Amino acid sequence: MHDTGPTSQTFISQRLRLNYLDWGGRGKPPLVLVHGGRDHARSWDWTAEALREDYHVIAMDHRGHGDSDWVSDGVYSAGEMVYDLAQLVHQLGVGPVRMVAHSMGGNVALRYAGAFPDMVTKLVAIEGLGPSPEWREKQRSQPYPERLAEWIEKKRKAAGRSPRKYESIEAAFARMIEENAYLTEEQARHLTVHGVNRNEDGTYSWKFDPHLNVWPVEDIGDEFIEALWGAIRCPTLLLYGADSWASNPEKDGRIAHFKTASVIEFEKAGHWLHHDQFDRFIATLRDFL
Repeated sequence: MHDTGPTSQTFISQRLRLNYLDWGGRGKPPLVLVHGGRDHARSWDWTAEALREDYHVIAMDHRGHGDSDWVSDGVYSAGEMVYDLAQLVHQLGVGPVRMVAHSMGGNVALRYAGAFPDMVTKLVAIEGLGPSPEWREKQRSQPYPERLAEWIEKKRKAAGRSPRKYESIEAAFARMIEENAYLTEEQARHLTVHGVNRNEDGTYSWKFDPHLNVWPVEDIGDEFIEALWGAIRCPTLLLYGADSWASNPEKDGRIAHFKTASVIEFEKAGHWLHHDQFDRFIATLRDFL
């Protein structure tokens, strides 16, 4: 990596102080990197290093993640995160932009690109379409009143739950390896070091808000998310890992809602394919962006 890393900056969105990393290179084409759920902006460090010579790379920490503020009520929604992303681009004054986003961040970036099609010139979403049609059908087979009651109980438990503590950073590192066996030791250590805070008693806890484990019962209606996908005008690349739990939109039919998207599946890769198959991922980005 370069001798000098990114600078850490902040911007304000709905009274929250949110963090982003600026890798320098103003005047070059802007590239915004958007991480996934319970992750953080430093997850993109390898990608930023590979592309910083050609792009002005910016990586944000979502609300409740990394070094950004947690919300006071513990309620997170994709809509609020779309607002945050819109605020980042607006306040930086760097649009239109290219975007690369993962998982929950991909869901947010796709919605942003549909709402502001003139502000995104190229978009790469790694497993960012959210729950598959099959999963949604199974979820909705349970009556809504029951799901709402379960959500309230889960939120009540989350409110009384303190962030999990690890006695050492090695213990947190072991949990990171357990979560994704594809990671190299170097990758896992880097993600762990930048993903934890040290508590006053000397233990370590993940930076993300524990309330992020409990999402709202329902998101926006299917017809609305499909309308957003259909409104995207820029070339769009949807990436999927062959060994991931996520559903490939070419196989489940969701690709039909896009006008400018294509799908690439990565062999020997799971949900974090940008880590699992980094060299192929970067080569794919360079060709596409």
